[in-house]
Amino acid sequence: MGILQHLKDRFRPDRVTLQLDDIQALILRARPEPYVGIHAMLHVDDAAGGRDLLRRLAPHIPAAADWTEELTAWTGVAISHAGLKALGVPEGSLASFPLSFRQGMAARAEQLRDAGENAPEQWEEAYRDNRCHIALTIFASDQARLDEATDRAMSEYHASSGVTLIGTHRFGADADAKNPFGFRDSVSQPTVAGAGVDPQPGQERAIAPGEFILGEDSETGAPLEIPQPDALGRNGSYVVLRKYDSRPGAFNDFVRGQANDEAAQELLAAKMFGRWRSGAPLILSPTRDDEELGADPARRNDFDFSGDKAGIVCPHGAHMRRLNPRGERLTILTDENIHRIIRRSSTFGPKWSADLTAADDGEDDRGIFFIFISARAFDTIEFLQQEWINRGNFIDLGKERDPVVGLHEEPGRFTVPAEPVRRRIDGVTTYNRLRGGEYMFMPSLTALRWIAAGSWN
Repeated sequence: MGILQHLKDRFRPDRVTLQLDDIQALILRARPEPYVGIHAMLHVDDAAGGRDLLRRLAPHIPAAADWTEELTAWTGVAISHAGLKALGVPEGSLASFPLSFRQGMAARAEQLRDAGENAPEQWEEAYRDNRCHIALTIFASDQARLDEATDRAMSEYHASSGVTLIGTHRFGADADAKNPFGFRDSVSQPTVAGAGVDPQPGQERAIAPGEFILGEDSETGAPLEIPQPDALGRNGSYVVLRKYDSRPGAFNDFVRGQANDEAAQELLAAKMFGRWRSGAPLILSPTRDDEELGADPARRNDFDFSGDKAGIVCPHGAHMRRLNPRGERLTILTDENIHRIIRRSSTFGPKWSADLTAADDGEDDRGIFFIFISARAFDTIEFLQQEWINRGNFIDLGKERDPVVGLHEEPGRFTVPAEPVRRRIDGVTTYNRLRGGEYMFMPSLTALRWIAAGSWN
């Protein structure tokens, strides 16, 4: 069963409390599988011209109003703080956004632990010096529909003036939705209360909508502060965009160097990710991959770590367990529901192959756009980068970092709990190099029209 059909089967219109007709579809709709798409980065040179482009694009941005509608291609728009300023949004409104958003991702490099080869001065031009003002993303179920949607968006762009296209990047994956390392991606997603979709098996409950949609009650029982005026902030959300070049060949070399045969190599790779390549979680299939389980959205998330407190099945330091502890007791007190994110990541480049080596890395454009949506997006990514990704104190692993997305300026370590003695594996390196990114605001459809019209004038 496909992920979109699985969502349709869980949709209950009588349980909708959110204003779905005002929320961009990209926030609440899962991407198709298989999927293709394009990211386009735009720079606003003239405020009036930028607003005119938004006015032209607005009719092509679908709402999340009907989960059962068969959308085969859809477009989302997000705007950086520098972009809002370039569009002429008044200073009072600009100042009502969170400080981290106003500063932008590059200026938050220290908080994000973006140093060394991940430092902003190493980024691609499109992401430097606050140049990325508008990010336009199109997802589609096939190439023909993507071409149609892209042509439509580009025709609106060419009909406008005062906006420069500074970068595009095509992406896509087949029905297995594998990332550059050959693992099924974006498997676990939170259920948003009020969106009309029942929680997935394994989820205790839906997460309060204010964790994702501005203006709604959050997990604290009250809304988070929203940008002003209300027409600008309500029903919007925040987006973290980070582009990574991946090094699957180096990852392959590492697991080959630590395990003697293919089965042992696959097990070690699964221990590092927390799932097998199919998407089947270790906790449900400890000794071998289970493709049928991995392809079943009704079963592959129906678990927690309560029965594996020692991390014997799934190591505490595994990428998946770090970013979604699923109810386990942490050394550093945190509320995991406040750090939940909606993932809209996208893979680009050739598919993973077991034959890749480190010598192959860099020959092809291969990597992932790590994109997630949350009303607390900037606090969340900075927390994740500081505590759950680039440290190990919260799981009593000291300086040990995430083995998949951590920045390893020196070769690091990965600990595999075992009886009678745990195994400590040295030589983990940086397998995903940051090439740029930005903090973005994804406005509601009302806000998009408000900005386009220059309603403050």
